[in-house]
Amino acid sequence: MAAQNGKDLLIKLDMTGAGQFETIAGLRATRISFNTESVDVTSLESSGGWRELLGGAGVKSASISGSGVFKDQNTDERARQIFFDAEVPNFQVIIPDFGVVEGPFQLTSIEYAGSHNGEATYELSMASAGALTFTAD
Repeated sequence: MAAQNGKDLLIKLDMTGAGQFETIAGLRATRISFNTESVDVTSLESSGGWRELLGGAGVKSASISGSGVFKDQNTDERARQIFFDAEVPNFQVIIPDFGVVEGPFQLTSIEYAGSHNGEATYELSMASAGALTFTAD
């Protein structure tokens, strides 16, 4: 697989709750992280004293983050709305030449910043709030 453009990793937000996804405008940097908790089942009988983990157990989670500049009033307003209303809408993350991850996420933080001689910026962090699906390209 050839190298991919970072700008092609997109975060899309369901704008209406009916599957109408739009790219969150103005993002300059995006990131998705997948995690799973391990379940330690090590005992005195563990071979050589090595830790043993229980396969298929533990809580899975994902987190999304992004930062950028204000460019689109609709997606900016929707992000604020879901934060203040504590909604858990569906998001899509487009991973170039890999696939699409989709599912419910909670907006866990939103930060705004700006300086007197620069543009206004924002940062978003989201945590998975249910089962995610993956569709390969």
